[in-house]
Amino acid sequence: MVAGVAYLDPGNVASNVTAGARFGYLLVWVVVVANATAWLVQYLSAKLGLSTGRSLPGLLGERMRHPVARVAFWVQAELVAMATDIAEVLGGAIALQLLFGLPLVLGGVITGVVSMVLLALHDRRGSTTFERVVTGMVVVIAVGFCAGIVAAPIDGAQATAGLLPHFEGTGSVLLAASIVGATVMPHAIYAHSALTRDRFGLVPPAQRRRVLVATRIDVSIALAVAGTVNVVILLLSASTLRGVEGTSTIPGAWQAIGDALGPVVATLFAVGLLASGLASTSVGAYAGAEIMAGLLRRRIPLLLRRGITLLPALLLLVLGVDPTLALVLSQVALSFGIPFALVPLVWLTAQRGLLGENANRWWTTALAGVAAVLLVGLNVALLALTIAG
Repeated sequence: MVAGVAYLDPGNVASNVTAGARFGYLLVWVVVVANATAWLVQYLSAKLGLSTGRSLPGLLGERMRHPVARVAFWVQAELVAMATDIAEVLGGAIALQLLFGLPLVLGGVITGVVSMVLLALHDRRGSTTFERVVTGMVVVIAVGFCAGIVAAPIDGAQATAGLLPHFEGTGSVLLAASIVGATVMPHAIYAHSALTRDRFGLVPPAQRRRVLVATRIDVSIALAVAGTVNVVILLLSASTLRGVEGTSTIPGAWQAIGDALGPVVATLFAVGLLASGLASTSVGAYAGAEIMAGLLRRRIPLLLRRGITLLPALLLLVLGVDPTLALVLSQVALSFGIPFALVPLVWLTAQRGLLGENANRWWTTALAGVAAVLLVGLNVALLALTIAG
């Protein structure tokens, strides 16, 4: 469930709200496909950690002999983790402003401090307590974002039509890339192998099958919750915000939801956004620390790392950058980082010498390979359309 919270972060909210407000039900299919891909990717990552007792960054660090290649890979992975941190801090800051009228910079600082408390909880109480706290936040997120769907009428025919893959111009491709980046998050791919390693260690061969079955169920539940909430956010935005002026930002969407569905639903939406920012920012910092430890064989205290990665988000807030736009673009950056995590993951989990009988079946490798090709294709299409204007 901890890895699952990565799929309920403010980047998901910004991407899905913007997609629904601008294009209605058009990109429902992107959310569904992205969540299905995320399920496969997270299961493979968990399987790697359980079967080897190592994390994906650690295994890659061992296999990259040339220091320049290892450092270059670390740089792109750290940039991805930093983009994640920016999105989560911005989301928390926006939520605190909506709920309490706090300045964005102060809200960003508070979000960063709370994430440090959660990371300290992980260090002192272990992964089990940390997971329970984050799971509780997932419940708050789900209730906060799903409350509005009860009051908002959904056009069933248009929602069903949104399951047919198609685009409407460069703007829809940009938002599709943002949705994919927010859903199949590279830092979550790196993190889940480490989370399962920390929770179970190297599982004895005789017990691996049973633990893998339990992990598959856990991943299925987490992604089912995350996928449902993400679809609900887009449907709510499509039914409530489409064509409404000023809904291209999260504050504008929040105001429009309040006008259409009442202050209670709007407040629950803001509470869900706050919980998503607070919960996911700690997971992002954990992933970044694991990336550094695995690829550079260097560790710095999690709290120090959180403090360092907090600075870019606060700088954006100080400069007055539109936080919703920054959120969406940060998720596009994540989309470009997915292949660098996904391709090595598929390669490693397909090796029988590494995973033994738990190595991928041929069809699992084929499905993951197709997903990687499609993701790269989406990024190439986005670049081509952007260059073409």
